[in-house]
Amino acid sequence: MSIETGKDLVTVINEGKISAFTKFYTSFFQHLLLISDKYVKDGCVAEEIVQNVFLKIWESPEDLSDVRAVKPYLYTAVINASISYINRQKNIEQHHLKIAANLTEENLLEIEEENDLIILLHQEIEKLPPQCKKVFKLNRFERLKYREIANQLNISDRTVENHIAMALKTLRIAMLRHRQAEKGDKGLKLVMAFYLF
Repeated sequence: MSIETGKDLVTVINEGKISAFTKFYTSFFQHLLLISDKYVKDGCVAEEIVQNVFLKIWESPEDLSDVRAVKPYLYTAVINASISYINRQKNIEQHHLKIAANLTEENLLEIEEENDLIILLHQEIEKLPPQCKKVFKLNRFERLKYREIANQLNISDRTVENHIAMALKTLRIAMLRHRQAEKGDKGLKLVMAFYLF
């Protein structure tokens, strides 16, 4: 079966035609990998980006039902994901370049504090209710918009908004409670700025 439109792809996935989807995946993979690598300059990262694009398609084929041409859709999805990755890395890199320029024992302690806080934050995220946790991760880590999350999880935009609000409130309280206990402030502000605002 030739896969040209979103509807073709939806049919293949819904009917469980794994061999057809695998053939489709293989026919585009190398081209998409090269495109992503032009942006991210890292073969492993590019491979992960392309795989994630196909994984999202497999998990939520209905999102493509109105796509008239699959090829430009795939290219656009990979390019957008690659640009999002670069932007995230730039924010992190700029912060650490500032630290590296004036590296002292205090800076090393600050880096360790940030790492500890990120680990703590991830631990607190895992304590969230299952659906709330899933919504929060899709928004904060995969950078999906509320409407995209709603479509993927088959819930309303308002429900997504409520989950995000509850997660942010819960996580902010947990992290601020940690600040009061540990008297740490610099690293906490950075971690909260990245993830909780």
